[in-house]
Parts: sequence; structure tokens; C-alpha cells
Amino acid sequence: MWGMESLSYPEAAKRVKAAGYDGMEIAAGRDKRQEAVTVMRDNGLSVILMAFGGGKTFAEHKQTFRDDLLHIASFKPLFINSHTGRDYFTFEQNGELIQVALEVQKQTGIRILHETHRGRFTYSAPGIQHYLLKFPDLRLTADYSHWVNVAESYLDDQADNVTRAIDRSDHIHCRVGHPEGPQVNDPRAPEWKDALEKHARWWDQIRERQQKAGANTVTVTCEFGPAGYLPTLPYTQQPVASQWDVNVFMKDFLKKRWA
Repeated sequence: MWGMESLSYPEAAKRVKAAGYDGMEIAAGRDKRQEAVTVMRDNGLSVILMAFGGGKTFAEHKQTFRDDLLHIASFKPLFINSHTGRDYFTFEQNGELIQVALEVQKQTGIRILHETHRGRFTYSAPGIQHYLLKFPDLRLTADYSHWVNVAESYLDDQADNVTRAIDRSDHIHCRVGHPEGPQVNDPRAPEWKDALEKHARWWDQIRERQQKAGANTVTVTCEFGPAGYLPTLPYTQQPVASQWDVNVFMKDFLKKRWA
């Protein structure tokens, strides 16, 4: 629904379905989750739900996180994509949250993946390595556009870190980042050809690993964001590209690449 907040769930579902998507990934509040799941399934769409946590103290954050995961899992989404922890929490605190997710996953049978995202425990490629060692069952949503931004590079000098993350990544957010931002202004533009290809090769590796493991599907969320993530012209705030068109391009780009 990011960028489609003006639409109702039924309107969004119909638009998404008509564009050839198979489902939606939705950050729905507690009071909206039932409606979101019902509408998506009524329209023949798979649904992924998102979790965040929050609170003034770590104890509050941990309890909110657990409650949120349990509530989301009760709707039986395809899986939960979690924005887990904070970059300023200690290793031990973030580890407690990862453990909570593992416990909820075991209790409910719903997979919980942790998105690689700025501001979370997964904020950088090197920063996540100790967690991968400590928690062998930790699984990721790959949004490496954030890592490119944090590192101010395309991560060529830390290929081993990326490879270890690829081995744990089960879902893809196909946004293209660059060294000075988490989202290029338009991946169709020739000046971003190399950036698009760099990210696509990472996604290729995730898909190939899943294929070798016998997976029947690979899930990808086209997540180019609206104004704010999408650059705008000064004063008028006019976006320099169409968010909807860019996301449809990314869907078609990967379907053609993987045909």
C-alpha cells in the first residue's frame, strides 16, 4: 500500500491484480489486518504481512514485538517480513528479539524473515555477520539497496559478507540503491544500468540457491517507494518518475530475466 494510501484495500487489490502481480506485502495496523488479508484473498492474491515492534524502552519494544508477531501470525500470511530491532540496541538486545521471532515461528508455524534495512540490526553487511554466526536459523529478506547506501559502495570490497547474507535470504525486495541513497530515481535510465545489473546479480544468486534447494517459488516485492524515497523537484514536489510505472517495470524486468 506504500504510495497507494489514497486507495481502499479493494481498490488497491484490483489494481495490483490487473497489473499481473501475484500478491501484496502490506504493513497493516492491528485494526486493519483482518480486512487486508480478507480482501487480498478474495481477489486471488497472496499476502505477506509486516511487523515492527516499538516502545519507549527496550522492554516495551520486546513485548510489543512479540504481541505483534503473534497477532500477525494468526492470519496465516505467506510469511512475516520483520523490521527487527534497532541499530543502537546492543547485540544482546537484538539477539533477544531474534530469539522472540524464532520462538513465535516455532509456536505458530509461520516463517519470520528479517529485512536488511537501515536503522535495524540488519543495517549493514558487516554489522549482520555476528548475528548470522550466533543464530544459524536466522533468515533474511534481502533489500541490499540499504547496504549499498550505508557502505557508500556497491559492496565489491566485502563480497564474502554479501555471499553469507545471500545464503540466508529467502525473500527479495527489488529496489535498486546507489552509494548516496537507497533508491535510484529511475532504474530504467541508462545511467543506472550498472546499478540495476549489480543488484539483479545478487537476486539471481538468491533465486539460484532456492532452485537448487528444490523451492517451487521465489517471492519478490517491487518496493520502489513514493515521494520521499523517490526524488522530487524542488518547490513543486513533483516526483521525477512514476512510482507505479517503476515498480511494474521491475516486475516485468525480473519475469523476463528469469523466464
